Amino acid sequence: MSKVHVIVAETRGGKLRQVTFEAVQAARQAGGDGDRLAAVLIGAGVGSLADELAGAGVDAVHVIDSPALEFYNPEAYGAALNALLDRLQPDTVIFGHTAIGRDLAPAAAAHLQAGQISDVTAIERSGADVLFTRPVYAGKAFEQKKRTGGGPLVVTVRPNNIAPAAADGAAGTAAVTAEAYDAPPSLRTVIKDVVRKMSGRVDLAEAKIVVSGGRGVKSADGFKPLEELAGVLNAAVGASRGACDAGYCDYALQIGQTGKVVTPEIYIACGISGAIQHLAGMSQSRIIIAINKDAEAPIFKVADYGIVGDLFDVVPLLTEEFRKALA
Repeated sequence: MSKVHVIVAETRGGKLRQVTFEAVQAARQAGGDGDRLAAVLIGAGVGSLADELAGAGVDAVHVIDSPALEFYNPEAYGAALNALLDRLQPDTVIFGHTAIGRDLAPAAAAHLQAGQISDVTAIERSGADVLFTRPVYAGKAFEQKKRTGGGPLVVTVRPNNIAPAAADGAAGTAAVTAEAYDAPPSLRTVIKDVVRKMSGRVDLAEAKIVVSGGRGVKSADGFKPLEELAGVLNAAVGASRGACDAGYCDYALQIGQTGKVVTPEIYIACGISGAIQHLAGMSQSRIIIAINKDAEAPIFKVADYGIVGDLFDVVPLLTEEFRKALA
């Protein structure tokens, strides 16, 4: 009998987030021959995205579209998702390891009385076993967990680690089903409005390149050269906790153990010493470039390339050279 693997899609700004397609690929890797992939879209006005999601190779798309779901509310979204999971009886439920995924996944696991594996960076098969790899000890080591037992499993996958399933733009044979949303009789919280900061920046979690600043930027104005470099590279701007605590930038940019975890193709650390708490949020980046005046800074121990120098001299030079090269 075939099993069902559910992918919980995420949207932002009316578009599917890349981590959704990574979750589709993760579901393929976790499933066996003949298994079915079912994606779930939850929100308001998300029905138009169903065909794009179907084009990623899933077998079914379940759309829970309601004006009451315009703003993310864990109670409302959880109720909508759990009602569908009760019907589908999935073998695996896969979320992105994002703010929403980290919020919904434990609740879904509790509802299903399922096990959970979080922050997965790779999935592979070894014979009949499915192995899930995840970082431990602030990214200094990895562990593999083997699925045991026959109950359902909830998984969150770290963005930018599993290659995304290709969306060919064609719905193929996937069945798209509009699901009714039955609001819980009483919600403890009601989201009336959401105020969004329009920074124009690339999303940190999905950025291919991140330019990050630490206490070495010295002030809020010190981030301007970094922002200019990020603009040339179409990169996201990040920061260490030290820079955020000093008031140089918003905490939304914080990368590290108590901030965001990023795994870009290129991470450029400017004026960051390399405390273990920061390394926990970026050490899995494919290429790390460090710029620091202190040749003994710990960041150089994890860097693939290092530049010993003043970031206010080095970063403008890099910006100019990249601008010429990319023109």
